[in-house]
Amino acid sequence: MKNFWTSLPRPFIVGAPMDDVTDVAFRTVIARHGKPHVTFTEFTSADGLVRAPEEGQRKLRSKLRFTDIERPIVAQLFSSVPEYMEEAARIVESLGFDGIDINMGCPVDAVNKQGCGAALIKNPPLAREIIRAAQRGAPSIPVSVKTRIGWNEDTLEAWAGELLKENIAVLTIHARTRKEMSKVPARWEAVARTVALRDRLGVPTLIVGNGDVKNVAEAKQRAAETHCDGVMIGRGMFGNPWYGTDYEATPREKIEALIEHVELYDMHFKDIKSFALMKKHFGSYISGWNNASTLRTALMGVETAEESLFILKAARDTMSA
Repeated sequence: MKNFWTSLPRPFIVGAPMDDVTDVAFRTVIARHGKPHVTFTEFTSADGLVRAPEEGQRKLRSKLRFTDIERPIVAQLFSSVPEYMEEAARIVESLGFDGIDINMGCPVDAVNKQGCGAALIKNPPLAREIIRAAQRGAPSIPVSVKTRIGWNEDTLEAWAGELLKENIAVLTIHARTRKEMSKVPARWEAVARTVALRDRLGVPTLIVGNGDVKNVAEAKQRAAETHCDGVMIGRGMFGNPWYGTDYEATPREKIEALIEHVELYDMHFKDIKSFALMKKHFGSYISGWNNASTLRTALMGVETAEESLFILKAARDTMSA
């Protein structure tokens, strides 16, 4: 097995998987401007990849589009059925991904009711079966897990201890319980506890911390405090393709990046996803300067990529470089 994780600098930066956000358009813009060390896809249903009819397959497979500029690229899957996870992992490996990550932390009810995501915290034997299934399905690429510190309360040592028995390449800890969602500050001491647990067990799994980190400088500070191997950044990516660097973009550069993002979104998803999903990015890109709110308001009224590009290019052309 080729394990790219072991060759990364420490601490490495990982772009978090976010549904309907971290698609190929979003990731490509970031890769061109401020690439992190590793990028993740949106989380994707393993069951759907195996069982969905043709139209459902088309939409799901669009979540797994990627370009070589994004490498190393990891596909994130979720399932509570080992057989489906194994077959989906086989599909992901055949598509050329560099790794597979299993989502065991999503707090959304619709996912948890299927026994997936954070619900697996309550079922460690099944969680371990799911990991082994992914490893069987994709023996040539590393398998990792992203999870939380517990369901309703902190059960980190017992829960992470089970996962670390399965020879996973990386364990990412979102430092909150499922019950806490993102409503409380991330408890980074839990990441330090995971590192200590890993060391006591004597396993080679790399530990990644996740929660509330906005930029690379903060990520490095958290890594120094907890001795984790890497840090995952989520919301810090919004409207900031340069987040993997220390660069401060100008308003014109932000508009140009948004133009690029809209064009890529339209190219990849015009007949697959609603353009309305793109609007969640407008407020993140268009902020922080005089009259930004006027431009933002105009953009929120558009219905198509063409309309938004007309407005954005006109705004860009009135600004100095």
